[in-house]
Amino acid sequence: MNGTGRSKWALPHVGPAQQDAVARARSWARLALALVAACVAVVMAGAGSGGWLVLLAGFALLALAAAGVWWMLAHRGGPRLLGGLLAVTAPVGVLVLYATSGLWPVAVGALALWAGALASARAALRSVRRPKGTHGRRTPPPRRPVLIMNVRSGGGKVVKHDLAARAEALGARVILLGVDDGYVDPAAEARRAVAEGADLLGVAGGDGTQALVAGVAAELDVPFLVVAAGTRNHFAMDLGLDRTDPVRSLDALTSGVELRVDLGDVSGRPFVNTVSFGAYAEIVQSPDYRDAKAATALDHLPDLLQGASGPVLAVRTDDTAVHAPQALLVSNNAYARADPLGGGRRPRLDSGLLGVIGVRVESAAQAAELALLGERAGSITSVTSKRVVVEADRERIAVAVDGEALELDIPVVCTVRPAALRVRVPRHRPGAAYAPPTVDWRRVARLALGHPDPRTIKEAYDV
Repeated sequence: MNGTGRSKWALPHVGPAQQDAVARARSWARLALALVAACVAVVMAGAGSGGWLVLLAGFALLALAAAGVWWMLAHRGGPRLLGGLLAVTAPVGVLVLYATSGLWPVAVGALALWAGALASARAALRSVRRPKGTHGRRTPPPRRPVLIMNVRSGGGKVVKHDLAARAEALGARVILLGVDDGYVDPAAEARRAVAEGADLLGVAGGDGTQALVAGVAAELDVPFLVVAAGTRNHFAMDLGLDRTDPVRSLDALTSGVELRVDLGDVSGRPFVNTVSFGAYAEIVQSPDYRDAKAATALDHLPDLLQGASGPVLAVRTDDTAVHAPQALLVSNNAYARADPLGGGRRPRLDSGLLGVIGVRVESAAQAAELALLGERAGSITSVTSKRVVVEADRERIAVAVDGEALELDIPVVCTVRPAALRVRVPRHRPGAAYAPPTVDWRRVARLALGHPDPRTIKEAYDV
């Protein structure tokens, strides 16, 4: 091998495991490109001159379906009905078109090859882009742990799994919330518990309750324990806890390790997951939202998407300005994919950065582009930042903080407190599900050709 070849792949500054990871990535990348070429060959061989028109018509119908979804969400009355019909009938039209033209074997074969190419490309990037895990350190078990449990969270998981009795059997004192109609401030209870000698604060409840107690734990520098007893448990998921069995979270009391993770702050209020602005934040303010989510969203979305109601937002990050997004999501560490609903997961909780996702769709054409290109569409802005400032054309705006509906004064400032929270988790836990990276075909091609870019080489260290 010549000197140039050795400089590309010998990588003397990394260990054998990292070199093997890069070699695996190169093999997967070559397979991905081969499958892409096979997909193109199948389409070219099977379509013929007239078949190309049929295939293009299929893509046009799918774009029309996306436009129909936009009309259904952004309008009322006749346009909404028409949009709904298009959203349903256009995909059916694609199936009928391919079946009657005899091109369905070509379409199925091409889709199978393309799916294989995407899977191989993700495997290539995954080989050198595994999330850098948060390393825990062993600490002695707490002597006077206090757990705050909301009996109403997660459909009653605290009662269903007998969490209070199990925690008390392990030596914890339990404070129950939601046993009557009166409101009990979990942050005040947490402060009182530490003043009385608690050396660990834990929460069995939703992300909103967890955030309030986590803020107290970070301020007073005591460990924080999460029991996955909420509805969605996003924070628990990204910590690698078992969301299907909240009892296993209690293992941290006797056999645990401590992680240092970041804590978000929005205008002086802590958050562990996300802060939402715009359409979603406005919708959750409605008193009807909890009982009829879909109907409430459909009732409010037309005015919100067309600007007839809701504030006009202006967003400033460290390096980017986002003008008038219809939806804005600020997260404590970035999500693996630009999902404005925060439905994915975060590979890390200790990067010291906020994730910022802004969406603005103004037409059916942009909706079609979003459907075809996903997070690469021009209507999505996705960046990271240490500080986010949200202005608006009114003095107060609706904000959803970890799912809790609030109103805050303008400007709303979001920041992140790096490594502010000491989280105690079980030593043995399932771990967070891997979040596959977004496929960047330029990086895949460079890997296949033996020219990984500096970012790829850097990420090889984290394998």
